[in-house]
Amino acid sequence: MYYDYLPPKQKERGMTSRERVLAALQHKEADKIPVDCGAERSTTIQAIAYNNLKEYLGIEGGETKINDTVQQCIIPEQWFLDMFQIDAVDLARTFADDPDDWKEWALPDGSPAKIQKWIRMERRHKMTVIVNEKGEEICKMPDSAYYFDQSVWPLMGIHKKNFDDLPQYMEKVMWSYVSDPMWSKANDPNFYTMLKENAKKLYEETEYAIIMPFGGSIFEYGQYLYRTDELLMNLITHKDEIKMMVGKLTDLYMEKLPDVLDAVSSYVQIIRMGDDLGLQSGPMISPELYREIYFPHHKRMFQTVKEKTDLYIYFHTCGAMSEFIPDLIEAGVDILNPVQITAGGMAPDRLKREFGKDIVFWGGGCDTQHVLPHGTPEDVRKDVRKNSEVFMKDGGFVFNQVHNILADVPPENIYAMLDEVNKIHY
Repeated sequence: MYYDYLPPKQKERGMTSRERVLAALQHKEADKIPVDCGAERSTTIQAIAYNNLKEYLGIEGGETKINDTVQQCIIPEQWFLDMFQIDAVDLARTFADDPDDWKEWALPDGSPAKIQKWIRMERRHKMTVIVNEKGEEICKMPDSAYYFDQSVWPLMGIHKKNFDDLPQYMEKVMWSYVSDPMWSKANDPNFYTMLKENAKKLYEETEYAIIMPFGGSIFEYGQYLYRTDELLMNLITHKDEIKMMVGKLTDLYMEKLPDVLDAVSSYVQIIRMGDDLGLQSGPMISPELYREIYFPHHKRMFQTVKEKTDLYIYFHTCGAMSEFIPDLIEAGVDILNPVQITAGGMAPDRLKREFGKDIVFWGGGCDTQHVLPHGTPEDVRKDVRKNSEVFMKDGGFVFNQVHNILADVPPENIYAMLDEVNKIHY
């Protein structure tokens, strides 16, 4: 089983994509900046913006398949990978091959897309809701919105003496329930065989760098279990309970991690995990609290990867999180994303100067809060050059905009961003 087209071997243009990305991960300067747009759920583009870009460029046909239903983000088609010289792809795309797995979906602007057929959607109270097998609402998207928000927090108001039943609560967390085309097949008895076969085929028949999406969120999932305000209070008032929950959650990840690594480590270069730790102005929790409660469990997962494989660990964490970078490096993180350069303490020159020898910046190439949605194409090009020239020195940089390209971003700005970065050479 495989996607309905195979990305071809790349034309002779210096390094291959895989070589280019690996050079950056080894803190070496490549022939040009490696580029990502769509290799994981936080580096991609919302479906409305993607359709607008296709219309702007005169791209006809194809299918807008939504890989991340919660964020309404897409699997980039081959024309996109080729036109914009994309160097990395998501292994999950190889599970999007069967037409019977998809159904038509009208986006909020009325343009067409496809979503996974197994996802149950209903209309309730002027919004679209996703429900589980029992008809219980998991998440919702009002008619005026462009993405889904969680509807329930299954542990809110509950204090527990043990978390042996945590999996049943996780089923009501939208990020756990509404999975991508790959993880939606995780209960198939042949899942790990398919994972290995798909990774091998993608590795042998293309020259892209490949990312394995894993998750591994232990702080962020607590927010979806308790709700953010209650979790933050419980970190003070019920600290031992939260420690127990975090330990059990990590155990659940550790049950899958060895089998995932065994399946993909010969073919995949990067494993993606993440936990949003920052706000716009500063950390969401103190570095001391992070180190006490979360650091040991992050390190347990990351060191398992290091001990069993040569994979690079990619860690997604939004916001002003520079105070956590030394701990993340110590825990085993190789790559930081999305590098939110407009948040407090996240200026590119400071990050590169203080941490550039020890961690790779995958992102930070274009400001998605202000410049990309609201600037002119020339503003976008200037921002791309300014940020890239800081991060690219001595390698250690893969270009991506700061987080996903949202629905209202003008297509001419998307084109300007991806066209400009491909003009920058070492």
